[in-house]
Amino acid sequence: MRACAPAARVAALAVVCVCSLAMADEGPFRAVTRDANTPLAAQPGEARARHLGTGSTLGELLRHPAFAGHARRLLPRDDVAIDEMLPIERVGGLLPYHSHVVPEVVVGALNHLIDEVGRGTPVFHEFYTPAEQQGDPTKASTGLVFFRGQPGAPFALIAPGGGFSYVGSVHEGFPYALEISRQGYNAFVLRYRVGQGGGAATDDMAAAIAYVFRHAGRLGIGTTHYSLWGSSAGARMAAAIASRGVARFGGGDLPRPAVVVMAYTGHSEVASDEPPTFVVVGEQDAIAPPSVMARRVNRLRGQGTTVEFHRYPNVGHGFGLGTGTSADGWVRAAIRFWERSMSKR
Repeated sequence: MRACAPAARVAALAVVCVCSLAMADEGPFRAVTRDANTPLAAQPGEARARHLGTGSTLGELLRHPAFAGHARRLLPRDDVAIDEMLPIERVGGLLPYHSHVVPEVVVGALNHLIDEVGRGTPVFHEFYTPAEQQGDPTKASTGLVFFRGQPGAPFALIAPGGGFSYVGSVHEGFPYALEISRQGYNAFVLRYRVGQGGGAATDDMAAAIAYVFRHAGRLGIGTTHYSLWGSSAGARMAAAIASRGVARFGGGDLPRPAVVVMAYTGHSEVASDEPPTFVVVGEQDAIAPPSVMARRVNRLRGQGTTVEFHRYPNVGHGFGLGTGTSADGWVRAAIRFWERSMSKR
């Protein structure tokens, strides 16, 4: 377990760093959605011409017409003041638990969303109703960002990390989803509540699964063989639902995921009938040590669960796609693991 993140980075985030292991953790189809669940202000074609660059500021992102109505929820937190003059190339300063943040990767995923809106495709979905948000205003900080794949393809639901104190979607949510959608699968990135621990966040994940199942027809996706992906705190959430089921967290009587993809987390719970699990961690991770992850992997293998486990040298916690590191390409490997699992069912 490492000490608190550097003061300058935490100041940029404007949150208090509470250091504890629990908090620091966190056959293929080729899908088209036309679900207008959340109307956006941008008109088709308007957003496409306004791509962001690494030198674009957070203020430009917040005022971009493609993200009207939900732009703050793309960022790590939507309840604290931010420096709107901060360029996207320095967004890593808002992610104290993360490393290897590549601005070009961040901007590439955001511009993909801009292009989708420019083609008339809604990308943001509220999974709590207005009444639910009114009853609990903290739920208004949630949402799903959709990266469409091919019609009828299975979906992946991705929970980024951030120690339950922020949501690192720009680094380990949107880039994952873009890789998944490029392989023909549908992907959703979960914006969950922060500052309330893992319970509220996991309830949000279950509610999001229920939303996707309810609206699968309009979203143009398949619900068989869906997968849950999580990094750090997000991996705890995904693994908890895989172990205990969606209903345990208020999402209703729905099937558990076909596969769980877990990146760098200290989660240790194991149920007797876990789904196939793909696991990655950096050898230099001081927050979720490889030895901790290895113990859970060994327990899973001991009870017959299919597991693929990768330990990457010279990288620490929160490496995202791992671009330019020994972990580069792990998301594609996880997709292949998911595909193999689908082919056996």
